[in-house]
Amino acid sequence: MMNQVPSSPARKIKILLADDHQLFREGLKRILNMEDDLEVIGECGDGIQVMEFCNHTLPEIVLMDINMPIENGVVTTERLKEMFPDVKVIILSIHDDESYVFETLRKGATGYLLKDMEAESLINAIRSVVQGYAYIHPKVTGKLINQLRRMTYLDEMGIVSGAAAAQEQGVKYHAVDESPLTRREAEVLRLMAEGKSNKNIGEFLFISEKTVKNHVSSILQKMEVDDRTQAVIQSIKYGWVTL
Repeated sequence: MMNQVPSSPARKIKILLADDHQLFREGLKRILNMEDDLEVIGECGDGIQVMEFCNHTLPEIVLMDINMPIENGVVTTERLKEMFPDVKVIILSIHDDESYVFETLRKGATGYLLKDMEAESLINAIRSVVQGYAYIHPKVTGKLINQLRRMTYLDEMGIVSGAAAAQEQGVKYHAVDESPLTRREAEVLRLMAEGKSNKNIGEFLFISEKTVKNHVSSILQKMEVDDRTQAVIQSIKYGWVTL
């Protein structure tokens, strides 16, 4: 009788979850661990914890939210890719604004997913990224393409972009490492310092007024202030904006 060689266990993709909502992490962990080839090896609630975890144990995938306390997902993505370039970052966010996609991809993310997507699609996206592909949620792909078209049109017409025009008008934003704001939030903050309304900011940056309101709310929350005036004063105090 021939001895049967035991089959080797399937290689598991090691995943680190980074989200400040514990219940969300627990639910996501249960879903992913049900797959034979996926394994959640750790959970973190902020960007600092992500870096500390990766200093000891390297995952293949970091599934990360953007809006985390202490250090947000955008900053952490950039730091992570600088220190551990082989680790792939997939953003899992509630934001479908193309500006977030541009910013996170620019910082080194390989995927951008939305939290309302089906579990099967999420799992397939993770596998695709591990195989060397980039993956962007279909819901934001159309917005991304339209934004690229607008940028191409502006370049062809020789029109100055909103960010450059704002600087020409005398209000400048300094990218400080300690700033918790994304690049788009920084642009909104700079225009707030000029006294522009949400509507004017939207027209200036080619985004909807609703999107501007969301950015303003995020800015106030991150800066821990109650209104726009306080945000501008604090940004000047910290040296983020120079009049």
